[in-house]
Amino acid sequence: MSQNITRGINQMLDEANKEIRTLTINEALALLDAEDHVFVDIRDVREIKREGKIPGSYSCPRGMLEFWIDPESPYHKDIFNQDKSYIFYCAGGLRSALATQTAQSMGLKPVCHVEGGFAAWKAANAPIETDQ
Repeated sequence: MSQNITRGINQMLDEANKEIRTLTINEALALLDAEDHVFVDIRDVREIKREGKIPGSYSCPRGMLEFWIDPESPYHKDIFNQDKSYIFYCAGGLRSALATQTAQSMGLKPVCHVEGGFAAWKAANAPIETDQ
């Protein structure tokens, strides 16, 4: 018997996008060196190794986000306990929309995400940090 999915990804993204703030690439670029903002890359480490990342961004795999945000979690990361704004991004802006909604619902604020994700960042010829 097949599953009957009653709330698909498109509905989830529509709901998230109604609740969260989305930055254009130009808005995100303007905040790149702002000390009161943290760019959070939620892509898998293999994606980051393969393509690079936004300079100075903090890597937090999407699967660990809730655990790293929650100060009561044994996996909590202090980066999420600062008086800063958090800008999430992924490869194309889908995972980061859901991550932003989740972080916001947990009480992390202010939060937003980058429209089009890292693909849009690269297409804009914005700076990229690599391991090399």
